[in-house]
Amino acid sequence: MRDDYSKFIDDIKSRTGIDLSQYKEKQMKRRLTSLRDKKGFQSFDSYFKELKVDESLFHEFLDRMTINVSEFYRNRQRWDVFIKDILPTLIKGNRKLKIWSAACSTGEEPYTIAMILSDYFPLENIHIHATDIDENAIERAKKGIYPERSLKEIPKAKKDKFFEKNGSFYEIKNEIKQCVSFKKHNLLADSYESSYDFIVCRNVLIYFTEEAKQKVYKKFSDSLVDKGVLFVGSTEQIFNPNSYDLEVIQTFFYQKSKK
Repeated sequence: MRDDYSKFIDDIKSRTGIDLSQYKEKQMKRRLTSLRDKKGFQSFDSYFKELKVDESLFHEFLDRMTINVSEFYRNRQRWDVFIKDILPTLIKGNRKLKIWSAACSTGEEPYTIAMILSDYFPLENIHIHATDIDENAIERAKKGIYPERSLKEIPKAKKDKFFEKNGSFYEIKNEIKQCVSFKKHNLLADSYESSYDFIVCRNVLIYFTEEAKQKVYKKFSDSLVDKGVLFVGSTEQIFNPNSYDLEVIQTFFYQKSKK
């Protein structure tokens, strides 16, 4: 007989298409057990029954599962490397870039990319495809309203130029919002577009099983143009990039190599 958590995994997959078995079980089970207990449920079965009818509880579950923690210019040194060493090769020929911010959470990352690119392209030539599995996070991203703590790494000139203070919050201006389109996407189940020059997916794959990570890295590689670049998080170094037709060009930056 299946245990309570295994049935919960099946129920969630049936209802949402999210396959929790592709996430590291120990970490995910601990995180969700803590949330379930905090909400006063004695079993995953009773928790799931309530998730089906309580929308706010369901969105809280998604937030906990997807770790919606982000900020602008997160790990600023890595973005400095991107600007200095990676971007110049991507913008050779002064063409438009096709960019994907995968698992974009509440939008800080794709908006960061748009602000960086604003130094090199007119805003109307900047378009970033941003996706996440959590519809609630996507809606927050579209609104573009953030607490001050999310802006602590933004260069002052960019903060002054692209944000308006709204009480104790900051709202990103429409000129940057219009550079980004948001869409729901499941990295483990949905199809991937192709011909990307730059894909960013950071601080998400660490929660996936090794088998799931391998599948995602292969799909990312297939989605890149030749010489396109994949940028991963500081805990997600790819130890066998050649098996995905990728090569290291800077720490946490991988370039699609010619076949």
